[in-house]
Amino acid sequence: MRKLPRVLIVEDEPAIAELIAVNLRHNGFQPFWAEDGDSAQRELDAVLPDVILLDWMLPGQSGLSLARKWRADSRTKPIPILMLTARGDEPDKIAGLDAGADDYITKPFSTQELLARIRAVLRRRAPEQVSDSVTIGELILDAGTYRVTFQGQPLKVGPTEFKLLHFLMKHAERVHSRSQLLDKVWGDHVFIEERTVDVHVKRLREALGAASVMVETVRGAGYRLTAQPQVQPQVQLQA
Repeated sequence: MRKLPRVLIVEDEPAIAELIAVNLRHNGFQPFWAEDGDSAQRELDAVLPDVILLDWMLPGQSGLSLARKWRADSRTKPIPILMLTARGDEPDKIAGLDAGADDYITKPFSTQELLARIRAVLRRRAPEQVSDSVTIGELILDAGTYRVTFQGQPLKVGPTEFKLLHFLMKHAERVHSRSQLLDKVWGDHVFIEERTVDVHVKRLREALGAASVMVETVRGAGYRLTAQPQVQPQVQLQA
């Protein structure tokens, strides 16, 4: 018998949770409901789900705090998280993705959109868990241990910036447009503005420190990671 994908719904409004659960059952999923962070944690401690649907506004701990907490835990880190919220502004979307959410769904949403996004993160789940190491010059990224080092020193890189760096390093020396990065890093089912890429590239450069020069902006084309960054020539002043 085929195992139905388990979906943990973390939602404090029973009517919304029940509506989501009914639609999930009718479409081949096995839903479970938790009304707050504590009850959600108990569900996770018992059995890990395949996907978490996480409401932003919850009593006690917010969905944002819970996403960060579960991403920091090696046991729950691989589970795809879809953030459900009425907050539709771009800064809120970026905050949700930065906290570790794999996708962001703004209320109200259609059943078909929700189902499509759940299926999309499930399709992407296996490749994202592949453990490998990439080395470009003195910059090393280890996907298995989730570590980044430069010249032997550890770097603190956020979850979205880690995904972005991983993709750029695996495709070093190639130029990628903003739309290509959105598709490959965030997924082609995520509807966010291309300017979001610029925000995360800026944060990535800040995290890389001295290695930030390896992430180049190619005017009119996009971004590239290179082992041989272009050094701007210094202007010699006449005495």
